[in-house]
Order: sequence, then structure tokens, then C-alpha cells
Amino acid sequence: MTINITHRGMELTPAIKQYVEEKIVSLEKYNKTIQHVDVEVGLANHHHHKGDIYQCKVVIQLEGDVMQMERDAEDLYKAIDKVRDHLRVELSERKERDLDREKGESLP
Repeated sequence: MTINITHRGMELTPAIKQYVEEKIVSLEKYNKTIQHVDVEVGLANHHHHKGDIYQCKVVIQLEGDVMQMERDAEDLYKAIDKVRDHLRVELSERKERDLDREKGESLP
């Protein structure tokens, strides 16, 4: 699996890069068909009265499919965690559907 990390409106520190990589790599246990992941972190484009809003966008290329997830939060690490949590659920559900489909095909 390859991971491409980009940033917008902020500096990509080694700590942020390492945190993103750890969270994305942890998704592999939920779906082994992940081939490539594009991650974009940074400040959201829209102006907010409550201060800075951070955004994390992830595009995952699976075998024969693409998944996208985007989440905002007042803290960058929370935005990354939200994306990872939602992707974990989606990947787990997809894995279960695929297993059910395989079992259904093998029944007489």
C-alpha cells in the first residue's frame, strides 16, 4: 500500500505525517485490498466564526473500487481520527458483504 500525504494552508510537520501514516496503515487489517491512499490535511476553505476548522480528506483505491471520506474538526488530530473511524466502519461492512457474497455463491 502506498500513501500520499498533501497539506493545505498549514505546514506538514513530521509528527502530523507520522500520525496520518499510523492511522491509515491501521486500516489494512480491515481490508487487505487497499492499494493506494491519498490523504489531504489542512485548514478548511470556508471561513468560520469559531476559529480555524481543520479538514482531512482521504481517497482509498481498492481492488476495483474507490472510497472517499472527508471530515472536519476544530483539531487536526480529531479530524484525522474521525476519518479513520468512519473508514474503519465502511471497510469492515464492505468486507462482510464480500464474505457473504462469496458464501452465497458457494452454496448449492
